[in-house]
Amino acid sequence: MFLFGENMAKRAGKRKEKTGGRAEHRQAEPETLKRQRVFVDAVARLADPLCAAEGIELVHVEYQREPGGLTLRLYLDKPGGVNLDDCVAISRQLEDIMDAHTQDAPPYRLEVSSPGLDRPVGKFDDFIRFAGHRVKIRMGTAVNGRKNFTGVLAGAADGMIRLQVDNETVSLDFNDITRARLINYNGER
Repeated sequence: MFLFGENMAKRAGKRKEKTGGRAEHRQAEPETLKRQRVFVDAVARLADPLCAAEGIELVHVEYQREPGGLTLRLYLDKPGGVNLDDCVAISRQLEDIMDAHTQDAPPYRLEVSSPGLDRPVGKFDDFIRFAGHRVKIRMGTAVNGRKNFTGVLAGAADGMIRLQVDNETVSLDFNDITRARLINYNGER
């Protein structure tokens, strides 16, 4: 997996997040989650045409708290795979675009990466595209008493993802999925 990270602290350090002490392990408030989703959607809208112009697929955008602070991570792919130069080029161009279009952005550290073996699945069409592959899915609310599912993608339609878990097919609401990743994905589709 290639990884290219830049400190996106607005060159002058304006957006640098102050961290210290122990990391807190608590659930984010619903309003915070909503703001984060709006931010991720805005970044995806800015990054998608940039990536397309470079012949690269924007696989997924995520924004999450990590030990080093808040990380905005973009996963990229293209036939034959992305390399370090691809990640650097997108990172530098996106930094300039975001500086111009997201003045009120929350603090973040930008990372641009290949998807790796545990490729994120975030677009509805990807759940169709990767039918037959093993996937791990985390839900925002419990389904049949569970939030975490591991199984084989059995397809998607009408906003629902079908997942084969053991000998049972489970239907999961696409809009309630908080995280989904292919397991040991090694190839193009």
